[in-house]
This record gives sequence, C-alpha cells and structure tokens, in this order.
Amino acid sequence: MTDGTARPVRVLLADDQPLLRTGFRMVLGTEDDLDVVAEAGDGVEAVDLARRLLPDVVLMDIRMPRMDGVAATRAIVDARLPVRVLILTTFDLDEYVVGALRAGASGFLAKDVPAEDLVTAIRTVAAGEAVVAPRILKRLLDRFADVLPDPSAAPPRSLAALTDREREVLVQVARGLSNAEIAAELSVSETTIKTHVGHVLTKLGLRDRVQAVVLAYETGLVRPRG
Repeated sequence: MTDGTARPVRVLLADDQPLLRTGFRMVLGTEDDLDVVAEAGDGVEAVDLARRLLPDVVLMDIRMPRMDGVAATRAIVDARLPVRVLILTTFDLDEYVVGALRAGASGFLAKDVPAEDLVTAIRTVAAGEAVVAPRILKRLLDRFADVLPDPSAAPPRSLAALTDREREVLVQVARGLSNAEIAAELSVSETTIKTHVGHVLTKLGLRDRVQAVVLAYETGLVRPRG
C-alpha cells in the first residue's frame, strides 16, 4: 500500500460447525491486522474459495463433509496457490494430521488453543514460517512411535546431503525448538541457525519446518522422548 500500512492477513475459515466459525471470526475480528474474507462449511467449498479469493491463510478443520481437510489441503498445495494452510484438530489425533502435514499444511493447532496463540499462529504462517504446537506434536509422535524406523539403521540417502551441523540443527528443529533456542543450544547466532535451516529445507526439498519435523521422525533421525 502506498501509505506504508501493511495489508491485513486475509483468512479463510473452513469448518463444518457454524458455531466454531463464528467463534473464530469473533476472535480474529478484534485484530486490526487480520481479516476474515470468507467461511467454508466443507472441503470442496474451502478449495473453491481458496482458488477464487487467494487468502493468505486457510484455517482448515481436519474432519469435514464432501472433502476432508487433508484432501482440501492437498488440492490447494497441488494447485500451487499462494495460500498457506493451518490445520485445526481436536485432542483425538490420528493419521489425518500426518496426512495433512505430508500434503503440505504449514502447521497444526488444537481447537481449544488460547485466542492469543491462534492469532500468533496465523501471523506466523502468513509470514512463511510453520507452526508445530509442542503439546500436539508429542501426542502425535507418541501415537506413531511404533511405526517409525529403527534409529540404528543406516540413514536414508536424502539426509546424506546434509553437513554434520545441518543434521544437528534438523534434530533440534524436530524437537520443537525455535531458531533462537537452537542458537542458544549450539552457541551460535540466530542468523546462522536461520541459514542452516534454509539449507536443510532446500537440500531435502521441503516446504517448511513442519515437513522437516515429519521427515526427521519418519527417517528415524529423531525418536519420540518418553
């Protein structure tokens, strides 16, 4: 904009429960930099509105009629729309969440997340970062621990492209640490960590930190902690 004012983050709400959409709209409506541009009651409608309106962020429910959140996320990502998806889930985590992350979602939050965390997550995703709620991540990984690879096995060839420091950074990312926390852990600057993370994503062909987390656990580089 010519006056230097930042454009509000445009949000599409996709959930089959009107009451929840109303609640989210009320929360987001109090923020000057967030603008709810439309609501969708199912996945098909969410994809159609994403194509037509090109919102910055879709707040996507996992379980919806006609097309679930995983398929809707995949359709949006496959269409190469400049739209990022933030998944909303209940405490009952299952393979749908993993599927959504593999499909290209930029993060996931619990539906009971505090309002301020929801607002922060939308801003974070809109800025090109990813959101991995530690509480959900731990439950998710615990649930899938039995199907993860044996860490004693040879590392997959994809990880061979990483330097030792980049692998170290990937491990910390997978444990849910922020760039600042990783920098403190490794006694380097936050800028250096940001560079390392960028190299990791590029070398492994990943969209963002969420996919890096999933890959680190799927390949056995990191195991869920007890």
